[in-house]
Amino acid sequence: MTRVSGIVVSHGHARELETLLPILAPQVDELLVVANRPGSVTSALPPGVRVLENAHPRRLSENVNLGTAATSGEWLVYANPDVVPEPDAVAALVSFGETRERCGLAGPRTLWPDGRWQPTRRRFPTVRGTIVRRTPLRRLRPPLEGQRDHYLLDEDVEGPIEADWLLGAFLLMRRAMLDELGGWDEGYRHYVEDIDLAYRAMRAGWERWYVPAATVTHDWAQVIDRRFASRHTLWHARGMARFVRKHPEALGRL
Repeated sequence: MTRVSGIVVSHGHARELETLLPILAPQVDELLVVANRPGSVTSALPPGVRVLENAHPRRLSENVNLGTAATSGEWLVYANPDVVPEPDAVAALVSFGETRERCGLAGPRTLWPDGRWQPTRRRFPTVRGTIVRRTPLRRLRPPLEGQRDHYLLDEDVEGPIEADWLLGAFLLMRRAMLDELGGWDEGYRHYVEDIDLAYRAMRAGWERWYVPAATVTHDWAQVIDRRFASRHTLWHARGMARFVRKHPEALGRL
């Protein structure tokens, strides 16, 4: 079995791939790009990079599951096209993951392009916090400033620490965990699928770890944070509704 497989889902991000793929390819044993629509891949790919072209656009979870099925690594790294990992990022994540038999997910320390820390280790959401983040109330309590408990803003730690969930921009996943859970839930249109994956992993006894020895840069678009009235806000609301329907016991947390 291949040790580490890389999966990148591109929704027309050919330009971003020109930066990401040459850095990620040497860090994994196989690398697959799922081209979700035209204009998703660059004309010059690093040697050995495979492309899986969709006949029609699919949801993110569907694409990750397609990539999982088309690769064979014991570990899988999912990367957004807008992430740039340091040259040793994957090795640091895998090295840590292999020390923990029940580590199912691991995520890196993440920086904004200007070098500031980006909080990607988070607590499972609460009803009150979600309402604040997804309505005009956020203007009174800016999430990345005021919601310190959710974003763990006072815990920029230097060593590995367990997480509720990790932002799904760059994730190391153990294939055994994905097989047990049935992969990513394809019922999510977009958003919340990473929270759902971590929650199901927790329920099944899999650990989720934040590993700051691995570092990536993420040009996070924050689409749903910039506009309230958009289709993305609707997709997020539907995702949260699906999460609660699937996990009604989580209302104690939400």
